[in-house]
Amino acid sequence: MTRIVVRPVPTRAALMLEQSGVHPLLARLFAARGITEKSALATRLDNLLPPDDLLGAGEAAVLLADTIAAGRRILIVADYDCDGATACAVGLRALRAMGATVDYLVPNRFDTGYGLSPEVVRLAVPMKPDLIVTVDNGIASVEGVAEARRLGIATLITDHHLPGSELPAADVIVNPNQPGCRFPSKAAAGVAVMFYVMLALRAELRKRGAFSDDKEPNLADLLDLVALGTVADVVPLDRNNRVLVTQGLQRIRGGRMHAGIKALFAVAGRDPAQAGTFDLGFALGPRINAAGRLADMALGIEALITDDPGRALNIAGQLDAINRERRTIEADMREAASILLDNLDAESRASLVLFDPEWHQGVIGILAGRVKEQLHRPTFAFARGNEGEIKGSGRSIPGLHLRDALDLVAKRRPNLLKRFGGHAAAAGLTLREEGLAEFEAEFEAVARELIAPEELQRTLVTDGALEAGYRGLDTARLLREEVWGQGFPAPVFADVFEVESQKLVKDKHLKLSLREGKTRFDAIRFNSATPAPARIEAAYRLDINEWNGLSNVQLLIEDFVAAPA
Repeated sequence: MTRIVVRPVPTRAALMLEQSGVHPLLARLFAARGITEKSALATRLDNLLPPDDLLGAGEAAVLLADTIAAGRRILIVADYDCDGATACAVGLRALRAMGATVDYLVPNRFDTGYGLSPEVVRLAVPMKPDLIVTVDNGIASVEGVAEARRLGIATLITDHHLPGSELPAADVIVNPNQPGCRFPSKAAAGVAVMFYVMLALRAELRKRGAFSDDKEPNLADLLDLVALGTVADVVPLDRNNRVLVTQGLQRIRGGRMHAGIKALFAVAGRDPAQAGTFDLGFALGPRINAAGRLADMALGIEALITDDPGRALNIAGQLDAINRERRTIEADMREAASILLDNLDAESRASLVLFDPEWHQGVIGILAGRVKEQLHRPTFAFARGNEGEIKGSGRSIPGLHLRDALDLVAKRRPNLLKRFGGHAAAAGLTLREEGLAEFEAEFEAVARELIAPEELQRTLVTDGALEAGYRGLDTARLLREEVWGQGFPAPVFADVFEVESQKLVKDKHLKLSLREGKTRFDAIRFNSATPAPARIEAAYRLDINEWNGLSNVQLLIEDFVAAPA
């Protein structure tokens, strides 16, 4: 059963925010998320952190400027998710605007693995690069960088993932999480790191007198791409990331977006004038990610670098079709997983490990996330990879740092894991198929050691009761205007309601009519057929349901528990 708790609110901070002019409800919400003064909410471009403290950014700018000046060729090696695709698009657009000869390569995740591997370097050789620039990958590519060096190709690593014990011997590394980097925003996504490198390059070229007054590129025009990659990669929205995302959303809402972004909104049936982080994370991001999961991420990158509206719409339509295919595959995999889970006593376990030889490698991460959300257990889903190997993708719960857990498994069973990597919430690994049972047992043992028993109960943190006067359209619109996301969660309120009626919609969504006193509310709980008792404590988001030109408040139910009569 879910435990619904209320997020504490520092009363003094909330009062000070309200006295400084912040809306009373927002003051309470912001204070609960660690905001103590109004200045921390400033999201103008001049509130961005400068590139100066980003270790390696200045050196990267010199390397790139020298390469451009010499007419040498640059090749961007991209990752195969939305963060990597947007980072690649930012790099291509900015570098071309600053006079570079630049192309890109996005490897097939199933053939060459993750990052700048030696195989990827050899794939790059026919493109004759003088400099390889990685985006959203490369910090673990020790062997790949060594291969590039052997072939006489310079390397610039731009990444944001946690480094291992050995850094690649690249010409320059730019990563806020590398040792010695003082850049305050450790949560920068790969696209943000590349954006900062482009800022540093522009400053270097400006210093060299490379621009006439009318030819210096406006890099702020790239912020719609930066916002999309940042939200889609689910990095914590610290202050710097909130500035980047807010600025990107403002451009999208104002119609100042790239053709591919506009086309993705169109095929998703979303209105860019009302754009929010939900649209970026759950409508646009999955369509870009689907290309990397099932097909070729080059398709996603092409959508983001074309300026032809017709071509952008055509590619967006292809991405939409691939995403629909991904949903069908996922539905079949979830059905198979349900059968496997029927034979497991999930409640008695601290972890879950699932494998089906028919599962698709590109979708196992999504499946692991669905199971984790359903059963509140760290979960790995496996699919077959190369000859005799299986590849796993995992998602974790608060209380278990997944990458650290895998590291502990690897230390205890030195020959079990062939490769692994990731971070606290998500990780991946490769092992021999015959080692699955051993991994399942060892991972369960590690999970039991590291997870406190109370952390195995799902806890839904809410913002408590929402005052009756705030349950209207004005409040819903007010909340929709703000930037919410990982580490700065969207408001979830908790109140007690009488259930007047309920019915299933499309056999999987529970639609309810709720009442509190004399006020009635329409509500819906997606992807749940569990009937509600007569009186519930509901955790919900305030939403706007728009139908036939009319707008009404709707409660999106996250979960509910029976409330005493």
